[in-house]
This record gives sequence, structure tokens and C-alpha cells, in this order.
Amino acid sequence: GKGHSWGSMRRMAFILGSSLLLLMIHWNCVIGHFQRFWGASSYFWQAQWERLLSTFEGKEWLLYVLGVTQVPLLVYWPFSGLLLVVETGKPNFISRYRIQVDNNGCVDPMKPRQALLMILFNQFVISLPMLVSLYPILKLWGHPCHRELPTFHWFLLELVIFTLTEEKIRKKHHEWTVPITATCLSVHPIEHVVSRLCPALWDPMDLMGSHLPSITTWTSLALIFTVISHCGYHLPFLPSPEFHDYHHQKVDQCYAALGMLDYHHGTDIVFRQTKAYKRHMILLGFTPLSESIPDPLKMTD
Repeated sequence: GKGHSWGSMRRMAFILGSSLLLLMIHWNCVIGHFQRFWGASSYFWQAQWERLLSTFEGKEWLLYVLGVTQVPLLVYWPFSGLLLVVETGKPNFISRYRIQVDNNGCVDPMKPRQALLMILFNQFVISLPMLVSLYPILKLWGHPCHRELPTFHWFLLELVIFTLTEEKIRKKHHEWTVPITATCLSVHPIEHVVSRLCPALWDPMDLMGSHLPSITTWTSLALIFTVISHCGYHLPFLPSPEFHDYHHQKVDQCYAALGMLDYHHGTDIVFRQTKAYKRHMILLGFTPLSESIPDPLKMTD
């Protein structure tokens, strides 16, 4: 209702206002550190970028294709594959960190295989041709392989904007009520284009005309966090996947990546009444949160 919307708006305004106030207080210090960091490294990164441009001189389109497709895949597959091995039950101690403890070891061996085939199809049959076809358009809007790299401040601002504006819409993806790593890109090909590629790349490519390193970094980070949120394990020192894991259990809760819109629209009310909400934090030790904050015992007949 209006009361909930007004309350959520006040809470968001307080959080953003407090953050802005702290930033203003420490602005000179923060900017000073950024300038020293970027001043020491900008020449190095610019030199490496110019070496790449020299290597791919006259073939910038190939550099673009490698940057937006192959580099993120090199990030995705080793990390995803490592977590997928955990589904075999080895090493055994990892199973202690499973979020849905009642479903430990219940994955149908055929489902990951089907998911992997769908992922490969989406990545190479759908994504690759689509991204290649975008290159001529991007050259008109803002050349992704421009010789001068963006400033560090602009690079950070782009990442923030990309994160805040990305939306995720899922259907086939949520056939998995117990998500595993392979499910994060297991969606229908049409949905892969409409709700994955377009939202993830609309801002960096079309609206902002971003530089290739910005696009590559964003897509790689997005894949890493997507893998973590779908791994099904609340592992030490990694971002908490509890919020999105609960979405796979209930489907009509916890839609967004950050949770701000869920709070505003009241689609996290049930989640905030659960133990999973209390476990929704970065685990800074090695005792599983499912043990330190266990679910209430179920009543048995």
C-alpha cells in the first residue's frame, strides 16, 4: 500500500543520503587515493591497451569479439566448472555449506547435462552471432576500441550504472527450485536474448557507448556473481546467495539482483520473515550459517 511504498522510499532516501554525506565528508581523501592509484597504473594499462591495438591493427572487430565473448567465457567456465564438481559430493566438507540442506544430493544427473547443452547453445549459437552483428552499430555510437582508455572514475561510474539498471526476467530458468551452478545460464534461447543479453549489454553498449575494457569487465563480473548466486552453497568469504536461492524456491519472492526494488514492491516480505534472511550475509568464518542459524525444526506426525 501507500504506507509501505512511502516507508521504503524514506528508507532508500536515508541510505542514499547517508552514503552521500559520508562521501562528501571524505571526498578529498577518497579522490586523493583514487588519483594516486590511477596515476600509478593508468600509464601501464594504456600501454598494454595500445599493444593490443597494434597487434590487432586493422582487425579491431576481432579484438571486440574476443573481448565481449571469449574473455567472459574464460572467466565463467573455470569458476563454474569448479563449483559444478562440488555437485558430485567431493570434497565432502563442501556439502556442509549447502543452502537447501534437505535437498542435499538430490540433483537428477540428466538435468545438469541438459543445462550444459542449453548453455553452450546460448553462448555460441545465439550470443556470438548477435554480439558480432552489433559491432557496426557500436562504431557509430561510440567506438568500443577507441585508442584512449576511459578514466578510472568513469569506469567505476559505468559499473555502478550497469549494476543498478540491469533487470532479470526468468521463466524456464526457474524450473530449477534447487539451483546449481549450471542453471545460471540455462534459459530458453529467446529469453537468453530478451532478458539476458539485452538488459546486460543495453547500457554499456547502446546507451553509454562504453569502451571494450568496461564491457568486458562488466560482463565478466556479472557472470561471476551470477554463478555465485546459483551455486546453491553459502561459501565462506563469497557474496551471499541466500536471497536468490530463496527466489528459486518460491519464484514469487526476491526477483531483483540487489533487493531494493523487492523491498519497494513488497516482494521480499516472506523472505524477511525467514531464517534465510538472517543468514543473508557474507560468511566470515568456516562454520556454516545453516548450523549457526538453523531453520526451525519441522513438525512431524
